[in-house]
Amino acid sequence: MLTTVLSDRAQRVMLLILTMIAVPVGLYLGKPVIAPIVFALVVGIVVSPLAERLASIGVPRVGVAILLLLVTTSLIGLLVLMVEPLLNMLIDQLPRLKAAAARWIDTVSGVLRGIETISKEIEAANGGGESDTKSALPSVRDALWLAPNFGAQFFIFIGTLFFFVLTRNEIYAMVGHLEPILRKADRAVARYFAAVTLVNACLGVITALVMLTIGVEYAMLWGLAAAVLNYMLYLGPFIIICGLVISGLLQFTGAMALLPAAAFLLINFSEANFVTPWVVGQRLAMNPLGIFVAIVFGLWLWGPVGAIVALPVMLWFEVLMRTDMPIGSESGSMMNPA
Repeated sequence: MLTTVLSDRAQRVMLLILTMIAVPVGLYLGKPVIAPIVFALVVGIVVSPLAERLASIGVPRVGVAILLLLVTTSLIGLLVLMVEPLLNMLIDQLPRLKAAAARWIDTVSGVLRGIETISKEIEAANGGGESDTKSALPSVRDALWLAPNFGAQFFIFIGTLFFFVLTRNEIYAMVGHLEPILRKADRAVARYFAAVTLVNACLGVITALVMLTIGVEYAMLWGLAAAVLNYMLYLGPFIIICGLVISGLLQFTGAMALLPAAAFLLINFSEANFVTPWVVGQRLAMNPLGIFVAIVFGLWLWGPVGAIVALPVMLWFEVLMRTDMPIGSESGSMMNPA
């Protein structure tokens, strides 16, 4: 009898281990299909309050779905077009980056060799010149449309978003008593995302103004990048800080070179510890380690899309697990959700 019990436990443990391995592998291998579906579902949940408001004033459900689809896809496309100049600027600055790196980190030979290789590849694509670097490399729009799977993934995204917004009420009605819980989770994610969007917009404006005051080139683009990347908790601000360190090394000398990164670090610290907790409230009572692991796992799994949707998905599931708690009464320490 004891042997049978131990055997059953061993089978359950092995089944759990196999499931923990199979699920991430399946999600990773299914990235071309699963990632746009999850992203569309998150976007659909975020815009669900607006969809309900439009439906309540008599707008047909099909019209609501079409309108929200056009708005969300237009906003995403606009963000891509706005980020493109920043990427092109970084490409243009590669020769200056090489020279600055040679002055500041000449002891790190591996980094220098990497920069030298990148510079030589750009020069080779240019035929040896530097003036046509921008035209020698594809733009963001060219790269997106040349990507083999982008068209199919975009089609999956818009199809999932449209039909989710169109049939969301019917889908939730099918689960019976779980419908109020699902709607509560949707409201929590939508309110969180709206609050974080407001905070990130203010962060971008302040960052742009501070960079403009310091004299950093492309200050407006740095503000845009700060607002967009701040959706990726921890990783986004880290990327901005690294970029501003490079920008400071390119433009300034001495301690002044670190001023742009230090200024943004102070702005982000104030946003993370004072502004965001005040605006968002105490809805996110999640463990900081869990948040960090979720972001890193999402980034590894699906790239930037995974990093962006990781926290909303985590919050959505957390609200489902806290069915006995009102959304506004959750307690716990608040970490920066932006």
